[in-house]
Amino acid sequence: MHENGWSADRIDTQSAHSARIYDYIIGGKDYYPADKEAGDAMTVEWPALPVHMRANRDFMHRAVRYLAEEAGIRQFLDIGTGIPTSPNLHEIAQAVAPDSRIVYVDNDPIVLTLSQGLLASTPEGRTAYVEADMRDPAAILAAPELRETLDLSKPVGLTVIAIVHFVLDEDDAVGIVRRLLEPLPPGSYLAMSIGTADFAPDEVGRVAREYAARGMPMRLRTEAEAEEFFEGLELAGPGVAQVHKWRPDGTGSGAEPIRDEDIAMYGAVARKPL
Repeated sequence: MHENGWSADRIDTQSAHSARIYDYIIGGKDYYPADKEAGDAMTVEWPALPVHMRANRDFMHRAVRYLAEEAGIRQFLDIGTGIPTSPNLHEIAQAVAPDSRIVYVDNDPIVLTLSQGLLASTPEGRTAYVEADMRDPAAILAAPELRETLDLSKPVGLTVIAIVHFVLDEDDAVGIVRRLLEPLPPGSYLAMSIGTADFAPDEVGRVAREYAARGMPMRLRTEAEAEEFFEGLELAGPGVAQVHKWRPDGTGSGAEPIRDEDIAMYGAVARKPL
């Protein structure tokens, strides 16, 4: 768990952290005992949690491939990156278009210490890392690393994957996303996955309580609330859907069919009108 040799002076190893819980559950190695304990407790409450988390990761892969292959996007701004798990966003995009440029944003010190895995760009492209909180869009958009990497006169793919359920109402998640999207030019895209309890309310509610008990309260959203993030944008088919139903291509990490009640995330991709 600690073999990467990162500096731990800024990392609270005694408390569970959402990014490390996610890493543990999907089979990573960058977690601490508190994260394992939390992940195990959550999986007892909802045994489908690993299926759900892997399906979210697979959605990210498909959404980025869609943006690179079909939408022609060559610049990406990834908010709430999390612990690097290959293939990362830049690996997906640069496999399609080696000249793709990616800026990753996170405020977790463990992500910063592991960010070398996010910076292994192709020679033709470029990647950068910004340490910032998504609740401060102005700081993100003003970051020198972003301005040196992305050309904001050209379309950008803004990806906000599995993070807004940790943004409570008082912080205005929809407003945050709109402020991030506002300076991006027409033809830019928003790709999001959004936590919900619509399909397994009891089980997902118990998982949410486990997070809250560890200082990570959640705001799960209905389908109508998920759709609010995309108001004024042009949704790509099939619109807002459970992540496993968004353009499935048979390349996911699971061999078994996925049941709707095992997924607690909506996903969608939408274009900023020209």
